Amino acid sequence: MMLHSVYFWLDPALTEAQHREFEAGLRALCSIDVVANGRIGTPAATPSRPVTDHSFHHALFLEFQSVEHQNAYQVHPDHDVFVKTFSPWFHTVRVYDTEFAPVV
Repeated sequence: MMLHSVYFWLDPALTEAQHREFEAGLRALCSIDVVANGRIGTPAATPSRPVTDHSFHHALFLEFQSVEHQNAYQVHPDHDVFVKTFSPWFHTVRVYDTEFAPVV
């Protein structure tokens, strides 16, 4: 099992309507057939600490049964549509892929 975590910093000039459109695009990614589970979010209203980064606008969390499923997601036509449609809106994007270790 692996987790694909993506954090997006968007162009500050985007409107609230564009943010909603972006969120709809993120939701569509969660429904791609090789995705085991998907969630989207925004920064939590937790207290500021030196290790906490609240500066991103949106986050995407996708679970996959295997690295092979994640690789298939990367070339899926719906993923390509998302990237082509919304990448001009990204100011910065960071991806963190984590493979789960078995719990002993």
